[in-house]
Amino acid sequence: MSTHAKRERLLLADLLEAAGPDAPTLCTGWRTRDLAAHVVVRERRPDAAAGTVVPALKDRLDRVQAEFAEKPYEELIQLIRTGPPRMSPFTIKQIDEGANTVEFYVHAEDVRRAQPAWSPRELDPVFSDVLWSRLEKGARLLGRKAPVGLVLRRPDGQTAVAHKGTPVVTVTGEPGELTMFVFGRQDAAKVQLDGDQEAVARLHEAKQLGI
Repeated sequence: MSTHAKRERLLLADLLEAAGPDAPTLCTGWRTRDLAAHVVVRERRPDAAAGTVVPALKDRLDRVQAEFAEKPYEELIQLIRTGPPRMSPFTIKQIDEGANTVEFYVHAEDVRRAQPAWSPRELDPVFSDVLWSRLEKGARLLGRKAPVGLVLRRPDGQTAVAHKGTPVVTVTGEPGELTMFVFGRQDAAKVQLDGDQEAVARLHEAKQLGI
């Protein structure tokens, strides 16, 4: 049976292929070619990908990613579609699911939602529950720099505290939409924000959400 990560990987590859190399994305400053290069480097060049969390390696990451972005676009798409090299830890199902399910979902939506005629994608209940589970576990990390108190709420009433503080803003939406919101895609997330008007505005404009 296909895993969620594998399904989202193939969807991301299809969306990138259909959009072409120079389409916009929700990632500031990145076209689809840059996003494709990011995904490939993350899986195939751990020496450079470490620059996402180690500031001293940021220049190396930028250099390597720029080199990959110069490769033929079709080659980048094929590298995404076929997956990581044989010795990569990402070939282990549990690691792939843990590290890539949300990563590929968000980046697939980065491509979809940057297009002018996009419409919300209906997620199956099982996948929605998977995304919610990840949100519950990672809420404090994702919301740690929120400028106000932040509570995530599903339409069925389940909640997760992403940041303690006052005033509090409650963000309500389906798990897929909440995921986009806390990963810094506030403008593209179909959610409802409730709370003090000034606090809502501050949260909506916050640049610090996400990892």
